[in-house]
Amino acid sequence: MKKYIYGVLLLFSISSCNFLDYDETSGRTKEEAYSYFDNLNQLVANVYSYLPADFGRVNDAMMESATDNSIYTYENNSIHYLNNDVWSSIKTVDTAWELWNGIRSANSFLENFDPKVFQKFEYNDNYDEILQKSSKFPFEVRFLRAFFYFELTKRYGDIPLLKKTYDEDEINTVKQESFDNIINFIVEECDAVSKELPLKQSDFWKETGRITKGAALALKSRALLYAASKLHNPNNDLIKWENAAKAAYEVINLKVYSLPNISGDVLYSNQGGNSVLTSPQLILERRTSSKTNTFEARNQPMGYEGSEIGGGNTPTQNFVDAFEMADGSDFDWNNPEHVKNIYYDENGKQTRDPRLYLNVLHNGSKWLKQNVETFEGGKNQILDGSTTTGYYLRKYMNPSVSLNPDKPNKLEHHYILFRYAEILLNYAEAMNEWIGPNATTEECPLSAEDAINMIRKSANMRVLDVMSQSSFREKVRKERRIELGFEGHRFFDIRRWMIAGEENVRNIYGVKIVKSETSYVYKKVLVKSYKWDDKKYLFPIPQNEIYKNGNLKQNKGW
Repeated sequence: MKKYIYGVLLLFSISSCNFLDYDETSGRTKEEAYSYFDNLNQLVANVYSYLPADFGRVNDAMMESATDNSIYTYENNSIHYLNNDVWSSIKTVDTAWELWNGIRSANSFLENFDPKVFQKFEYNDNYDEILQKSSKFPFEVRFLRAFFYFELTKRYGDIPLLKKTYDEDEINTVKQESFDNIINFIVEECDAVSKELPLKQSDFWKETGRITKGAALALKSRALLYAASKLHNPNNDLIKWENAAKAAYEVINLKVYSLPNISGDVLYSNQGGNSVLTSPQLILERRTSSKTNTFEARNQPMGYEGSEIGGGNTPTQNFVDAFEMADGSDFDWNNPEHVKNIYYDENGKQTRDPRLYLNVLHNGSKWLKQNVETFEGGKNQILDGSTTTGYYLRKYMNPSVSLNPDKPNKLEHHYILFRYAEILLNYAEAMNEWIGPNATTEECPLSAEDAINMIRKSANMRVLDVMSQSSFREKVRKERRIELGFEGHRFFDIRRWMIAGEENVRNIYGVKIVKSETSYVYKKVLVKSYKWDDKKYLFPIPQNEIYKNGNLKQNKGW
C-alpha cells in the first residue's frame, strides 16, 4: 500500500514533502526561503514556471495538430494518439496532470507566507518597495492556482479541489468536486484577486510579465464561457451565457487593451513570438528567458537549412478554407474564380482575408527570401517527412532566427495566454447565445455583432451584416477559429461545442498542386479521416490515480 501512496504523492504533489523544508535548487531552509524578499520572489517565480508554454505542446506538436486545423508531420508523435484510438487512461498524452505540482507549490506558498517577516527590515531604504511588491505575492499565486485548476477541469471535468497541502494519511481520501464547483471556485478567486492586483504591469514598479487585474478577469471570462457551453450546459441555461457575457465585458470595460490594425500589430510581425510583449492587446503571456530557435526548426518548410523535420505542425486545407475571400464571401471550391485565385489574382494581389498570409505559408509564399514550392516537383512539396497538406506554419515563426549550425541565431520566444481578441470573441459568442447578435443591455452595452466587427475591422475585413442567431453562431465560431488559430484554442473549442464528431471536423483535407507552365491547378484532397467517440470530450483520469485512490471516478466511456 505504501508504494501506491508514494505514487499519488508524486503526481498530485500535495504531500508534506521536503519542498516545505528547503528550496531544492539552493538548499535553503524553510525559514530562509520565507524570510527574505528575494527568496520569496523565487518561490513565486517557481509557481509561474508551471504556466504552459508553446501553445499546449505535446512532444513537439501543438494541440492544434489533433484538430482539423493542422496535422503533425511525423505519425509516430504521441499527438496522434488523440485521434487513432491509442489514447487511454493508461496511455495518456499531454502532461497537464503535472499541474498538481503547481497547485501544491501554490498551496505551500499561501500556507507559509507571512508579511510580518519583513518588519525586521523596516529601516532599510527599500522597505516600502519590499512591502508593496510582496503584498501582491499571495494574489498572484492564487490566480496561478486558479489558472491551473481551469487547465485541469477543462480536460478532466470533475477533479479534486485542494486548497491546502496534504500529508500521506489524507491524500488518498480526496474526492472529486463537480466541474461547476471548480468553475465557481475559479470565478470567486478571480473576483477576489482582481481587486488587489495592479491595472497595468507598468503601474507596478515597471515589472512586466506579472499577473494584473486584466489577467484575472480574462481567466474568469474564459472559465464562464466554458461553463456556458454545450458540453457543460446541456440544458442551455441562459443565465450561464449571461454570466459569461458580463465577465467578458468586465475586461472590455477596463479600457486598457486595444486591437491595432494587423499591419501594425507585433503579434504578426517578422519577430514572431519575440515581439508579442509590446502588443496593445496582450493581457498575459508565458515568458521564457532562454533563447532558442527550436520553434522554427520544428515548423519551417522542408528544404530550408536547419529544419529538424521539415514541416512540424502543418495547417490543413480545412483551416485555409475558413478564411474568407477579400470581399467577405466564403471561399467556395465550386467557384472556378475562387479556385483560380485561391491565394492571389493574376496581378499578384492577395485575394483572401489578410490573416491567411500571416498564419500560413502556402505555395508562392515568401520565406527567408525564397518562394515556398509545394506543387508537385517543388522543393517543399508533399513528401514523407515534409508537409502532408501542402502548407506550412507561418504564425509566430521568426525569420530572423538562424538555423545555420555554424552561425545559429537564437531569440526569446514568449507565448500568449490571453489577449484582447479572445475576450471580444468570448463576449460575442456569449451575447449571441444569451440575447442574440444585435441586442444589448445596460450592463453589456456592446452588441455581439459590434464586438466581432471590431476584430474584422482590425483585420481589414468587411463588417458583418445583420443576421440570425444561428447564422451568427457559425460566423463567430469561424472568426474564433482563424483569429485564434494555433494558440491552443481549437482543440477545446470543438469539444465544448460538441462538434468533434461532425464529418467536416473529422475529415482532414490538404491540397494537390500541379504546375502548368506559369499557372497552377489546385485540387482539394482528403488526407485522413478521424474516428470519433464521445468519451473523448473529456480526458481519461490516469488509471494509476484511480488504483491509488478509490474515491476518484473515471470519466464516462474510459
